[in-house]
Amino acid sequence: MHPMLNTAIKAARRAGTIINRASLDLDRLQVARKGPRDYVTEVDRLAEDEIISLLSTAYPEHTFLAEESGQHGETPAGELAENEWVIDPIDGTTNFIHGFPNYAISIALRQRGQVMHAVIFDPSRNEMFTASRGGGAFLNDRRMRVTAQTKFHDALLGARWPGSVGPDDLSAPRYLEMARGCAGVRRTGSAVLDMAYVAVGRLDGFCGIGLKQWDMAAASLMVLEAGGLVSDLEGEQTWMESGNVLAATPKIFTQMLGFVKV
Repeated sequence: MHPMLNTAIKAARRAGTIINRASLDLDRLQVARKGPRDYVTEVDRLAEDEIISLLSTAYPEHTFLAEESGQHGETPAGELAENEWVIDPIDGTTNFIHGFPNYAISIALRQRGQVMHAVIFDPSRNEMFTASRGGGAFLNDRRMRVTAQTKFHDALLGARWPGSVGPDDLSAPRYLEMARGCAGVRRTGSAVLDMAYVAVGRLDGFCGIGLKQWDMAAASLMVLEAGGLVSDLEGEQTWMESGNVLAATPKIFTQMLGFVKV
């Protein structure tokens, strides 16, 4: 295992300890609203600080892009960072503050714009998802593979799109058609975990709209290294820029793309 991946795992576990400790007394949480249905707690900030502190101590020359504190370190204008950590300390904060155990820590190392190492840690289940480019994807040291599902009507999908309260309340007809054509749609509240679940075969596909880089960086590498496909809604490789992503096992991916491609 690459030393940088090992360091990221250590950072994720440290953050997970902070989150698990806080989860025992949620009534004492200080919660602030960043926007509609978008919350942050002091635990998000503490977990992020712990991750950045550990990684910056190990790699003081690296830069950071973190959900709560933004950009750390400078890169010359027009150039990609040599080594940049992309961090989401708690993806699924709304779940966390409600005691709904579906949230995760996401850490990715991007080298000159390409994600090379990825860690997703679910502290409530003690599940550690890891991936390195060209080295495969693993859940607690067990190799992950996407499902072999080929029939769309049997596929279980994850969703994160505007208005996706349920499969019958969608924001556009194309999403409604996709939802009606599959076996079921789940909106769990954590895009990071949804994509990790595609990688490990718990979901056959995922469609996310309006995501941030820290929602997709680690998770996209997981899916690719587990044998899945990832693209934007046009089948192109611009999901980091657009924030719109499809991730699925190959046969289901093609069928999902047919529904959403304009």
